[in-house]
Amino acid sequence: MSASDEGAAGQGAGPAGGIAVVPAARRRGGEPRRPAALGNAARWLWPAAFALAGIVLFLVYLRLSNTYPENSDQANLGLQAWDMLHGNLLLHGWVLSDVSFYTTELPQYMLLELILGLHTGTFHVAAAMTYTLVVLLAALLAKGKATGREAVVRTMVAGGIMLAPQLGFGVFVLLLTVGHIGTSVPLLLTWLVLDRWRSRWYVAAVIGILLAWGAVADSLVLAVGAVPLALVCGFRVIQGLFSAAGTDGGPSARLSRVLRSRWYELCLAGAAVAAAGASWAVTRLIRALGGYAVHPVTFQIEPVRQWVANIPATWHGVLLLFGADYVGAKPGSGLDFALLHLVGVALVGCALLLVVLRFFTRVSLTDQVLAVAIVINVVLYLISNMPSLNPHELAVVLPCGAALAGRMLAGRARASVHTGPVRRGVPSGPVRAALGGLGGLVLAGYLLGLAHEATRPPVPADKADLTSWLAAHHLTSGLGGYWEGSIVTVESGGSVKVRALMQFTLQADMWEAKGSWYDPRSQRANFVVFDSLPGFRRHWEPYSLVRKYFGVPARTYRFGPYTVMVWDKNLLASIPAGWQI
Repeated sequence: MSASDEGAAGQGAGPAGGIAVVPAARRRGGEPRRPAALGNAARWLWPAAFALAGIVLFLVYLRLSNTYPENSDQANLGLQAWDMLHGNLLLHGWVLSDVSFYTTELPQYMLLELILGLHTGTFHVAAAMTYTLVVLLAALLAKGKATGREAVVRTMVAGGIMLAPQLGFGVFVLLLTVGHIGTSVPLLLTWLVLDRWRSRWYVAAVIGILLAWGAVADSLVLAVGAVPLALVCGFRVIQGLFSAAGTDGGPSARLSRVLRSRWYELCLAGAAVAAAGASWAVTRLIRALGGYAVHPVTFQIEPVRQWVANIPATWHGVLLLFGADYVGAKPGSGLDFALLHLVGVALVGCALLLVVLRFFTRVSLTDQVLAVAIVINVVLYLISNMPSLNPHELAVVLPCGAALAGRMLAGRARASVHTGPVRRGVPSGPVRAALGGLGGLVLAGYLLGLAHEATRPPVPADKADLTSWLAAHHLTSGLGGYWEGSIVTVESGGSVKVRALMQFTLQADMWEAKGSWYDPRSQRANFVVFDSLPGFRRHWEPYSLVRKYFGVPARTYRFGPYTVMVWDKNLLASIPAGWQI
C-alpha cells in the first residue's frame, strides 16, 4: 500500500467504524505539518538562494571573462546595438553573419550600452550576464518540481557541471564567442515552461512564441528546439495509438480516444511547426522593410566517409564545453582540473543512457525533449562540416546535458534509496553518505578550479597595441583584415576607424558589417594595416593585391608584427566591387 493509500484508509475508518479524526498538526500520510511561518520562509528560500548565487556567479564570470581578450566579433555586435540605440532599429544597411542575434544578444547589448556605453568592458559584462543566466536556468530546469533534499541534489548536479569553464579556449567558447551559448536562454526558458506549467492550450502557444523568438535570432533553435519537441510529441501520439490497439471499439473510436487523451502533445507539435513558420515570416518581413540581411548558414552534410574522421573533433568539442579538454591541457593543475571535469561528461552520458532505457515507460516529456535535443545537436555536428569550424556549434549541449543529469540521476538515486528495492547487504544510509561525500569532493574540485582560473590576471582587448599606435600617429581612418577592424574602432572610442577587407579579393568584407562604411562619398580611408603573425585572429598580408588596387604607398611604417602603409588619397574609391547578399 502506498503512502497516499494509507492516508486515505486512515481517514475512512475510525475506531467505531465512522470517520477517523486526523489531527490538524499532521498531513495526509502521517507527516507533520509545517508551521505557517516556516512554510513562508521555505517559500522564499529558493528564490533568495538563486538570487545570491546569481550575484556571486556574475562577479566570478566577469572576472573570468577578463582573462580572455575581446575581439572584432563582440565589437561588431556592439556596433550593431549602438546603431539600434541611435534609431536604426531594423539595422538598415547591415549584413550580419549567418546568425542574427536580433532578438537575443542585441537587445541585451543595447540595454548594457545604454547604461555603460560602448566599450570592450561592456562586452565582458554581457558575457558574464549571459553565462550566469544559462547556469541558473539549467539549475532551475534540473530542479523541476522536486523539493527538499532531492531538489538540492538536482540543482547542485546541474550547476556543478557548468560551474567552471576551462581557462583559455573554453572561456572563449562559453563566455565570449558570439555564438550559440546565448541561444540557450530562450531554449531553457521554453523547457521550463514545458516542465512547470500545466497542460493548457495557451501554454502550447507560449512555447511556440518562445521558440519563434529564439529562432529569429538563431536558426539552431529550430534544429535543437522545435524539431525535438515535434518528434517527441509525435512519438507519444503514435505510442498512444499502439497502446489503444487492443482496446474496445472500432478504429475510429480508438483514434478519437487517443486524440482526446493526447491533445496536449498535438498542440505542442503544432506550436513547434508554427514557430518555424513564424520565425521565417518575421525574418522576411524585416528584410522587406529594409532591415538587415544575413549570410546563408554554412552548414552542410559531409560524405559518410568523413563522419568517422569527425569523431575525434566532435569528442574534443564536447570536452571543451565541459571543461575537460585534457588533450590541450598543460601538465599540472590545468590537466588535473580537466581530468576532474570528465565526471561531468560521465554524468551526462549516464543520464542520456537512462533516458534511452526508460524512454518508452517512465520518462517525462521534458526529459525526452532534452535528450533528443542533445542527440540531434551532436549528430548534426558529427556528420557535417561544423567540426572544422568551432565547437560553439555544440554550446547548447552543455546546459541541456547538465539539466538532464540533475533530473535523471537525482531522481534515480532517490527512487533506489527510498522507495525501490535495495540490494541485500548494502544499507541505504552508507551508500547515500558515500555518494554525497564523493559528489561533495568533485564539487569542491570544480570550485577550486574556478577560483584558480579567476585569479589569472586580466588581459587587454585584442589589438590594443595597434589601437594605441594608430592613435598616437594620428591615423584615424583605414583598412585591414576582419580581426584588425571593428575591435580597433570600438577600443579607440571611434577616433580610429578600421574597416575590414577580404584577404583574397580585397573586396569589402560584408560579414557583420555596414555597407555605408565603404562609401567613398561619405567615408575616407588612407592607410592599410597588415599583420604578419600566424594563427587565429592574426595573419593578414595581401601585399600584392593592395599594390594592385591602391598603388605605391606614400609612407610605410613597421611596428611589432604590424606593417602600416599610408597613401595621400581615399582608398575606398579603389576597392574592387564587392559581392552583394
